[in-house]
Amino acid sequence: MADWLDQIPQAARDYINGRRPDEVECVIPDLAGVARGKAMPATKFAKQEKFYLPDSIFLQTITGDWADVPDMAFTEPDMILRPDYGTTSAAPWTADVTLQVIHDALDPQGQPIPIAPRNVLRRVMGLYQARGWTPVVAPEMEFYLVARNTDPAKPIEPPMGRSGRPAAARQAYSLSAVDEYGPVIDDIYDFAEAQGLEIDGILQEGGAGQIEINLNHGDPVALADEVFYFKRLIREAALRHGCYATFMAKPIEGEPGSAMHIHHSVVDTATGLNIFSAADGTDTPEFYHFIGGMQKYLPAVIAILAPYVNSYRRYVPDFAAPINLEWGRDNRTTGLRVPVSSPASRRAENRLVGMDCNPYLGIAASLACGYLGLIEKIDPRPEYRGDAYVAEDELPLTLGDALDLLEECAPVRDVLGNRFCSVYECVKRMEYKEFLQVISPWEREHLLLNV
Repeated sequence: MADWLDQIPQAARDYINGRRPDEVECVIPDLAGVARGKAMPATKFAKQEKFYLPDSIFLQTITGDWADVPDMAFTEPDMILRPDYGTTSAAPWTADVTLQVIHDALDPQGQPIPIAPRNVLRRVMGLYQARGWTPVVAPEMEFYLVARNTDPAKPIEPPMGRSGRPAAARQAYSLSAVDEYGPVIDDIYDFAEAQGLEIDGILQEGGAGQIEINLNHGDPVALADEVFYFKRLIREAALRHGCYATFMAKPIEGEPGSAMHIHHSVVDTATGLNIFSAADGTDTPEFYHFIGGMQKYLPAVIAILAPYVNSYRRYVPDFAAPINLEWGRDNRTTGLRVPVSSPASRRAENRLVGMDCNPYLGIAASLACGYLGLIEKIDPRPEYRGDAYVAEDELPLTLGDALDLLEECAPVRDVLGNRFCSVYECVKRMEYKEFLQVISPWEREHLLLNV
């Protein structure tokens, strides 16, 4: 026991504080970003160096069905799960002393499983590193606190605030609006501190009960791990106070959707300098090539950034969700925004990513587009000045169309891995097919007696 505890982060040691851990949760994110794995007594975990789960966990759809991938074995062979002790984190909402550990998925020969989301991101990171580059990201997480909803046929409603009134919409940046559900926010802070997760800022967004949490910039894998952990802790904090936290892209009709904006920069590994800025502080060709790559290849990865049918309800004009591939300086109507910053912090913000995406895959796909722009030296269009909401729509409008673009884009498939892309498409096409068999309330209301 002492050996592996010596390898865990300081925050986890502080949480234990001399106590004996009771349980360890061995977790791995599936394609949807859902935590899969197993829980075991801490004494048993201490005696094992690896664990096993079937590779079929990556074939499971969000509804719990299993996609049929033609060349994957029906015998459901086991993967080897190896703990990454550096990800050890408290699970402070549990009754006993519980730790979580994210695991890496390997085949029997010790090679990374190519369809595991964490491995997909590491693959993209490796391509950057081979060029002497180190990508840096900073995600922004938007989500809703909503009233408990146990009936899927019932529309989602805002939560009741401490004033006894439902959370109000159109109160962006209002501190009193955040205070309405202050006890939930307090638990989010407490859980995050216990887990060693640093929050850069928290604010009220434009929707009723919609909150945004900003994270500090850093290593893409580490930040994806943080988003993965944050989603769970936020849900647990909400449940403690009689409401739900949802990361659906568009949970409430007539309200803005929830995004996971990703800020990108790239530094020279040898010097530590931002390759987007020249010595005199001006933009570099690499900066423009990164943006050009995003403009060219983002349509091919929208199926990853917007992975569900609900995701496309967020892409509507004038609802704080750009539906274009324009870029602009400090322009929130463009899909690609260049925030005001110093030369050392020059970065590009991808505003098209939905909060419902798997954070590992969303970051990997966004980085893949920028990487291809750097390699192919793609020049972007001229900077867009003005309201880009009136610009031409350039994104696929359905999950089916988005999957077709992913299937047809060889450069993106080469970067993310053909094996991963093929499995991902099978899972998502099965989800889309299942959705198309569901008759919605809108159809019953307007078509039943009128057509």
